Amino acid sequence: MSLAHPLNESPSTCSPWRTEMSQQVLGQHLAALDWAAIEQSLDQNGSAILTGLLGATDCDSLSALYDHQALFRSHVLMARHGFGRGEYKYFRYPLPGIVAQLRGALYPKLVALANRWNEHMNLPVRYPVEHEDFLQRCHEAGQQRPTPLLLQYGPEDYNCLHQDLYGEHVFPVQVAILLSEPGEDFTGGEFVITEHRPRMQSRPQVIGLKKGDAVIFAVHHRPVQGVRGFYRVTLRHGVSRLHTGKRHTLGVIFHDAQ
Repeated sequence: MSLAHPLNESPSTCSPWRTEMSQQVLGQHLAALDWAAIEQSLDQNGSAILTGLLGATDCDSLSALYDHQALFRSHVLMARHGFGRGEYKYFRYPLPGIVAQLRGALYPKLVALANRWNEHMNLPVRYPVEHEDFLQRCHEAGQQRPTPLLLQYGPEDYNCLHQDLYGEHVFPVQVAILLSEPGEDFTGGEFVITEHRPRMQSRPQVIGLKKGDAVIFAVHHRPVQGVRGFYRVTLRHGVSRLHTGKRHTLGVIFHDAQ
């Protein structure tokens, strides 16, 4: 799955980077994964790792997009808002082809789990099978700004624990793909999840990722089976302090923002 993107093209022409081939290879890759085991991990831990979702060339091509401002709708410096240190940029529509393809291909693999979670948590919302239908729901509610983003960290940068909530409509899981190699491109900078359980101490998780690995994780809440049925726990995620180097991540969020 190669991006092969001509970086000097305008945003309106950058979307289809070898779209047909990428869709085929991505579809084959996702179909080969053990989704029963992935769902089990999400049920048990609120997270699951997809090993080697992207190849090194794809990771490098995506990281290189960070300097092409025409592809993005906004640029956030975390320190200005108390979010930590580091920065990130939200893509504008049309999304780069591989980003749109990842978003559209991953969503159908996760929608059954999302609906099951909401049922266990006694939440009335159910999600349509196709991502385009869910986006239409978001857009009709005024959530029309795309949320996929690239994040960049340097030495001493970090991301405070947070949740990516952008409006009324929230898909309950999201994906982060590490585009840099730990130990070579950077040190430190581990992906961290905390889970707050009622009347209990918070539980931390440090997620070990390699370049090209993706982590699927709960955005806000997830259900946990207790002795009296399911109860709801609250999750937040962040990135620990980077010691050296530079770290890039692609964030794939399935709901759009107001």
